[in-house]
Amino acid sequence: MGEGTGVFKALPATFNLRCFSLYLTSMAWFGKKDKLQIITFQSYGTDTHFYARGRALEDEEIDLSKKGFFNLLWNSVKRFEVDEIRNTDITIQFQDGRAITGTTDKRGYYRVETTVESLNRLANDEGWVNYEISYSDTALKREILHQNRFPGELLIPSKKADFGVISDIDDTILKTGVVSSLKWKVVFNTFFKRPDQRTPLKGAAQFYGQLHRGKSGKAANPIFYVSHSPWNLYRYLELFLTKNNFPKGPVLLRNFPTWGGLGSGGEKPQKQKEIINILKTYPDLKFILIGDSGEHDADIYKEIAELHPDNILAIYLRSVDHKRKMERVKGLFEKYKVTPVLLVESSEQAIEHATANGFI
Repeated sequence: MGEGTGVFKALPATFNLRCFSLYLTSMAWFGKKDKLQIITFQSYGTDTHFYARGRALEDEEIDLSKKGFFNLLWNSVKRFEVDEIRNTDITIQFQDGRAITGTTDKRGYYRVETTVESLNRLANDEGWVNYEISYSDTALKREILHQNRFPGELLIPSKKADFGVISDIDDTILKTGVVSSLKWKVVFNTFFKRPDQRTPLKGAAQFYGQLHRGKSGKAANPIFYVSHSPWNLYRYLELFLTKNNFPKGPVLLRNFPTWGGLGSGGEKPQKQKEIINILKTYPDLKFILIGDSGEHDADIYKEIAELHPDNILAIYLRSVDHKRKMERVKGLFEKYKVTPVLLVESSEQAIEHATANGFI
């Protein structure tokens, strides 16, 4: 079974999702064999570097448009209590007939990272490369959705891009409530609201659209959405971004730790490692980092800017309604001179700063 240890950045210890979801799952039909699917996560690469991630799962028939308390709760349970297809071979097919292979791990995830020449010739005007992924074993004794053909996309930023944007999601563009007491707003928003009911921060989509188009208004500056949220919420967040007209970009989340793997022993957060990987993939591209002041974005971005001062144009941090957290972040950057940092009270303020600095 899949992971069910929490949502977004943190949940109260008293909220044991796994036990609750197992209870509800036990009420479902026993012996039911769902069709198989492959969920592809949008990723990024270069003309010669292919990097794809996703997960092979049973189809739980999650309908994100369903209304009603119990439908929303049941959909949430199915997102976290999944049946993964472990240790199975997959095939990635490109439009020009070339193919590469990979294998899912013990939790159904796959990560294919390899050299593939001349990917640029397959990209559209925005830099997206389309491919298809399938189960390699055609003798699987289970019905597979969509004739065993699942679409995937990889972004190759244009060489003409002025810069890239790496943005957090929770409380940066999506009202989450991560600084609320005991995180109960996070729980409520995640489990009892559909993506189309979630509220983006005012003006955020407009600001990101301007950053994507750049100063000329015709650029295709890449946007990367990097979050502490788990991969289980990928489709939910992807739909939220699409419904609210945010620029299309890779949505990069994290795996849940297993129960035995809790406690990182000083290891860097997955979000930080993903951002470093983006910077290494595009060493000649400068970036704007956007996050919030509620959790750890300030610390992560500060450390990244200190390690890569020539690659970071600016840091924007959304202010949160939490006096102690805001005082901490202000103190963190009080004497900081490496990169321009703006504590953002509104999207208008960010737009004004970006315009003055020639970003838009």
